[in-house]
Amino acid sequence: MKRRMLGTFGVLLAGAALLAGCGKSSSSSSNSGAKDDKKFPEATATATAKKGGSITIAEETDTPVKGVFLNELTDGKFDTDFMQFGNEALFATDDQYKINNKGAATFKMDRKAKTVTIEVKKGVKWSDGKQVTAKDVEYSYEIIANKASQSSRYSSSLADIVGLAEYHDGKSKKISGIEMPDGENGRKVVLHFKEMKPGMTQSGNGFFWESAAPYHYLKDVPFSKLQSSDKVRKNPLFFGPYKLSKLVRGQSATWVRNPYYYRGKAKLDKITISVISPNSASQSIKSKKFDMIDVVNSQWKEVKGTKGYNFVAQIPLSYSYMGFKVGKWDKKTGSVKMNKNSKMSNRYLRQAMGYAMNVDEVTQHYTQGLSFRVKTLVPEGFGDFYDKSVKGFPLNIKKANALLDKAGYKKKKGETYRRDPNGKKLTIHLAAMSGTTNQEAIVQNYIQQWKKIGLHVTLTTGRLIEFNSFYDKVQNDDPSVDVFMAAWSLSSEPTQDDLYGPKAPYNFTRFATSENTKLLKEMGSAKAFNHSYRVQKFHEWQQYMQKEAFVIPLYNAYEITAVNSKLVNYSTKPSKAATLWYETGFKK
Repeated sequence: MKRRMLGTFGVLLAGAALLAGCGKSSSSSSNSGAKDDKKFPEATATATAKKGGSITIAEETDTPVKGVFLNELTDGKFDTDFMQFGNEALFATDDQYKINNKGAATFKMDRKAKTVTIEVKKGVKWSDGKQVTAKDVEYSYEIIANKASQSSRYSSSLADIVGLAEYHDGKSKKISGIEMPDGENGRKVVLHFKEMKPGMTQSGNGFFWESAAPYHYLKDVPFSKLQSSDKVRKNPLFFGPYKLSKLVRGQSATWVRNPYYYRGKAKLDKITISVISPNSASQSIKSKKFDMIDVVNSQWKEVKGTKGYNFVAQIPLSYSYMGFKVGKWDKKTGSVKMNKNSKMSNRYLRQAMGYAMNVDEVTQHYTQGLSFRVKTLVPEGFGDFYDKSVKGFPLNIKKANALLDKAGYKKKKGETYRRDPNGKKLTIHLAAMSGTTNQEAIVQNYIQQWKKIGLHVTLTTGRLIEFNSFYDKVQNDDPSVDVFMAAWSLSSEPTQDDLYGPKAPYNFTRFATSENTKLLKEMGSAKAFNHSYRVQKFHEWQQYMQKEAFVIPLYNAYEITAVNSKLVNYSTKPSKAATLWYETGFKK
């Protein structure tokens, strides 16, 4: 199941499944790019649901679920999937992920005072009946910033809260920039920031945390013991519509109604989520074993006609891409060091490789259009920040050849491959991940496409590389990598600094130009609080990235869920995330 708390998880490295568009990725939204992007509904029918009934849900994974049921300490998609039925965020959003006041807490930003005020609504209670308090909100930051808890959620963005870094470094016992005007048992929290950012009104912005942790329940557990504590692993508390009633470690979880839920009684009596192998997904759909189960895209043909299910889909905030190494990471300065003389530093060479790729053909052939070419690095799900005038790199062999000729990549008489502008032989080393069954064929197809324009491309190590080793090479700027194919799962706020900024470790291509840095700064400046100015800068940046082609966007893919046709009010829309499990039920 793909519904999970938005905003709490930032960028994730994605695997080859997304590259080939034949498997699973990990995030949620509504981007687009396929001609028939209305192929699937985003929701089941909306209707009055009856009270009662139980449902079963499949979680497809080959590994056991770790079972860390605390937002501040979990990293895993499977944990968040398992706890989604009780794990409600503080804020609700609209379909563009803009925070509104329809959720468990209200949100107020004061640019002048450099504050964000969060007020938990009266009656929002933990599943043991205790009101969610200001201290619960503040305690989340303590867990994240205390080194003993070993949370991977501490970031330079969060450290923009006054006093958080000092608390993290052990220089103070309290976080000075988190104020509780009505005391710890009040419901109001004021966060003080060093500077305000235009993305702060969006969920997933990374500048403040979007959930709370039950202080009254966890306060006796030392930070170092939280992750292994039974209060986190076996008997967690949440303030969402359901509470955990039974857990089979790593395998299944059963949820029943939270009697104290602030919106009222959830529709269903019981929800059980169980682990199954992705290989048995299509068989489970055909035998109607579950009420909700994800479709593995390469198995779509086998299951699409199955009666008794509605197929609901979303297009996640993610994309796969091809990146060109043009520098190295400088550990001393913690920034990117670009090399203007690197093999891939010629922009015409990069563009030519993009235009030689038959991405549209590949997606059609391997996934019947369930994955599709993306044109720009800002997904369409980000609304007007997406620049629809950017065309990306559709197949154009003639243009690719002309670009290489123009840049001086010439062939000697009788040779198959072009030489570099200095007349030297040119071999380009491509790193690509192993993964789905089609991956090898897809990559070999691209190598043939590049041969058509006279470029000699070979695989780094001579074969596809396993996920962890692949990112190890890419992150450590292994000299055997000139070009690489990777993928992102994105945060629900469109800021690009964490991926493509000069100080971003994730800037794997290691390009850092003054123009790029200037555009990124403008996108996040005080001036960018003016929406149309910020939109304009996002568009300028996308056009700049199209021209420079340091990173070429490749694919995205539908995430399809088979939902029992008797169920109503299930939706993949961001605006429905806060009420999803409260409203989903059987038709009256």
